[in-house]
Amino acid sequence: MRSQRWRHIIPVALVMYTISYVDRTNVSMALTPKVSSLMKDLFMDDRMKGQAAGIFFFGYVLFQIPGGHLAARWSARKVISLCLVAWGVCAVACGLAQGFRQFEAARFFLGVAESGVFPSMLVLLANWFPRSERARANAYWNLCQPLAVVASSLLTGALLDQYSWRTVLVLEGALPFLWLPVWWFCIRDRPRDAKWISAEERNYLETTLREEEDALKPPNPLPLAAGRVWERAPGGVLLKLIFRGGRLWKWFVDHPAILVMIAINFLHNCLAYGCMTFFTSSLEGRGFSGLQNGLLFAFPYTFTAVLMVLVARHSDKANERRMHLALTYLICGVCLILSVSLHGHFWLSYGLLCLSIPGPSVALSPFWAIPSETLPIGTRGMAMGLINACGNLGGYYGPDIAGWLKKKSGSLELPFDALAIGILIAAALTFLLPRAAPRRPA
Repeated sequence: MRSQRWRHIIPVALVMYTISYVDRTNVSMALTPKVSSLMKDLFMDDRMKGQAAGIFFFGYVLFQIPGGHLAARWSARKVISLCLVAWGVCAVACGLAQGFRQFEAARFFLGVAESGVFPSMLVLLANWFPRSERARANAYWNLCQPLAVVASSLLTGALLDQYSWRTVLVLEGALPFLWLPVWWFCIRDRPRDAKWISAEERNYLETTLREEEDALKPPNPLPLAAGRVWERAPGGVLLKLIFRGGRLWKWFVDHPAILVMIAINFLHNCLAYGCMTFFTSSLEGRGFSGLQNGLLFAFPYTFTAVLMVLVARHSDKANERRMHLALTYLICGVCLILSVSLHGHFWLSYGLLCLSIPGPSVALSPFWAIPSETLPIGTRGMAMGLINACGNLGGYYGPDIAGWLKKKSGSLELPFDALAIGILIAAALTFLLPRAAPRRPA
């Protein structure tokens, strides 16, 4: 019964979000001095490199909460369509920058343009996939992260051998415009809006999802979701956050797990983007070409895609999220520490790095299943937007701190050790998260 929605929703969403990750990966490749002249042309050092890669995430927090709410109350399909246009413009602008500040500004607004996509996709998937399938749906959609790194690193590495970094960023930045028509005509917000779904499957989904939502209805709905200002204007959420801080604090008291999820997501993103930004630095000085750097960059992310599916399927089968999350982070942190400790043995160190890098992506499916399975339906959309918005600040501080530590120490050992300690703390925090209620028998 499930084949129709899996074939129509997941592949289109996968390609769409893969394109967004191209704009993060190609910058990491272009910021490698041995491969591209970007840092030289824009007069950047390692600290500025980390800032340029990470400033994206300051912009990325701005539309997370309004984006998630608009997707839930208006249309996830339309929100993402608007984001596709906006991030295409900003991605092309990165390739046209004439100085560091222009490049930094283009990266910031690229983050703003993409910030509504993730919470909107979580809302869309929650409208199409019941709890028993949600971790797998999250994993298949989030395969975009390793697949984008694999595809982009190979493509970007090969292009950088032939063209300037400006040409490469402009060409790859135009990809959202090509995918926009596919997204618009193939995606629908809910089963009842889709003509391609069978009546049997539509009735099953509507009934199952309604029962799951009823089970999560809170006795006291989230106060911030009730006002007419919020209902009528996207900027209303900002006004409510400013003028109703006391009620927001009460919301956190009622749902303390949200704060834990924010902390975990922050540490998670510190490691994910800190490693991505400076991974290529570990390959420098070994005589690799741009394409060879791309291959070495791509391999651990190919391995990641396999692990994501296996862990998500096992998490769904066992109906367990916390232990899957904790073990993933534990293995990730330990392997990263061992990798930098053995940096004198390149291939052994590289192999351990290949075991560490998958951690953040593999953890996505059990992590994002937790809020959708434990939070009341009235808080879910805004909470997931807030968790992703605040947690994604780690995407700025991870590269920034790693760049600062690398500049001070002159090696990757100290910055990677710091990122590893952070992810080990995240592993411990997972045990403070709530357990999902047992599923009803199918």
